[in-house]
Amino acid sequence: MSRPKNQNYKGHGLPKGKEREQRASIRFKTTLMNTLMDVLRHRPGWVEVKDEGEWDFYWCDVSWLRENFDHTYMGEHVRISHFRNHYELTRKNYMVKNLKRFRKQLEREAGKLEAAKCDFFPKTFEMPCEYHLFVEEFRKNPGITWIMKPVARSQGKGIFLFRRLKDIMDWKKGTAGKKLTSLEAQPARNTVNPSGSHDTRSSDDQKDEIPVENYVAQRYIENPYLIGGRKFDLRVYVLVMSYIPLRAWLYRDGFARFSNTRFTLNSIDDQYVHLTNVAVQKTSPDYHPKKGCKWMLQRFRQYLASKHGPEAVETLFSDMDNIFIRSLQSVQKVIISDKHCFELYGYDILIDQDLKPWLLEVNASPSLTASSQEDYELKTCLLEDTLHIVDMEARLTGREKRVGGFDLMWNDGPVSREEGGPDLSGMGNFVTNTHLGCVNDRKEQLRQLFRSLQGQKKTPN
Repeated sequence: MSRPKNQNYKGHGLPKGKEREQRASIRFKTTLMNTLMDVLRHRPGWVEVKDEGEWDFYWCDVSWLRENFDHTYMGEHVRISHFRNHYELTRKNYMVKNLKRFRKQLEREAGKLEAAKCDFFPKTFEMPCEYHLFVEEFRKNPGITWIMKPVARSQGKGIFLFRRLKDIMDWKKGTAGKKLTSLEAQPARNTVNPSGSHDTRSSDDQKDEIPVENYVAQRYIENPYLIGGRKFDLRVYVLVMSYIPLRAWLYRDGFARFSNTRFTLNSIDDQYVHLTNVAVQKTSPDYHPKKGCKWMLQRFRQYLASKHGPEAVETLFSDMDNIFIRSLQSVQKVIISDKHCFELYGYDILIDQDLKPWLLEVNASPSLTASSQEDYELKTCLLEDTLHIVDMEARLTGREKRVGGFDLMWNDGPVSREEGGPDLSGMGNFVTNTHLGCVNDRKEQLRQLFRSLQGQKKTPN
C-alpha cells in the first residue's frame, strides 16, 4: 500500500534502495509484556525500540492500528501484526454476516451441497437490530437455550444464557436508550464501502472501548461433547500472511480449555459450567493454578482416537480444516490485504456429541500470557515459528510447506501433504497438508530447514 509522505505521516523502515539482507539488526516494538516480549528479546539480531523510535517490526494492539495505520508510511520490508480491518472476521456480528453472505454466494455459484460446507456456526441474530427476526425464530422452538454475547468483548465478559423472552426484553429495555449515544448507533457505523466491507473509520475490534455494544443472540449448543462430564472448547492457531492471494498456515499445537464444573443444563446461570474461558475458570473457588484446565491438542486427539477410532478423528479434524478455510474465504474480498500485514488468529471451536465442530469465534489478539509451564512452552514456540514465517531476516525461499510447528494449508488453493503439485483433477488421493494435534518435532524440522537454506543460493522474493 503506497501512502504519500507528508508532515502528517510517520515513516518506518529503511530509506528506499536498501535491501532486506543489508540490515544489521531488526528494530522491533511491542506493548505486550508476556511471552511475546520474551521471544522478541531473545531473537538474534533483533533490537527493542521504545517510545517514538523507528521500527521495522511492530506487534501492535488493535487500538494503535485504528489510530495510526492510515497515517503511517512503511518501508517495503516493514511488518505489523494485524490487517487494517481484521474485525470483519474477529467481531462476532461481522463474522456471522460475512459467513451468511459467503454461504449465499456459494449456493448461487456452486449449489446447495457446496453451501452446506458453511453450516458450522449456530443460528445467530444481531441484537437489537434483528430482534424481531430473533423473536420469530425463538417462538418456533420454545424451551431451547440461547446465549447472548457482546460483539466486541473477550474473556467471557457480558455473556449470559436464557430460555425466556422476558430475559431478552429486560436486556433490550436496558440498552435501547443508551444505544443512541453509542458509537455503534451512528449512521456511519453500518456503512458498507464498495468492496463490501464495513467502514473502517467508524469501528474496530478493540475490546472494551465501546460504551454500549451490540450483542449476538446465538442458539446454544445443548449437546457438547463432554470429557469427564465437563464441557470444553478448542483453541487453534491460524497464521494468515496474505488475503490476496490467500496464504494461511495451521499450527500443530493448541489446547482444549475445560470448564471446572460438570456440565448440566439445569443451571444456565452458572458461568463455571458453561464458559470455558481461562479468565472465567480461574476465578472458580476450586480452581488449581498448577493443575489448570487445559489439555494439549495432541492429548485430546489421542483420547478421541482411543474412544472413536482414527477414521472418526480424521473426519473431525478435516471438518475443522474446512472451518478455517471457509471462514477466511468469507472475508477474503473485504479484508484490506496490505503486504505489510500478517495476523495470528486464535480460533475457538466447540465439538458436539456427534463429533461435529462448531465455530464459536475468531480472536485477533489471542492471549499470549501463559497459564502454566506447558502453556508457556507452547506459546513461546508458536511465536518463534510465527516470526520464522514472517521472515524479517529474508532466509526463506517462499516455497516452504512447513516451518517449525506450522504447516502451509492454503496457498491460493489447497496444499497437498504429498511432495509435488496437487492433482486437483479428481481429488481422489488428495490429502490436505494439515497436522493439527499431531507430533510437533519442530526443533529437528527447523534445524534441517535452516541447514538446507544455508546451502542454497537465496532466490529473490
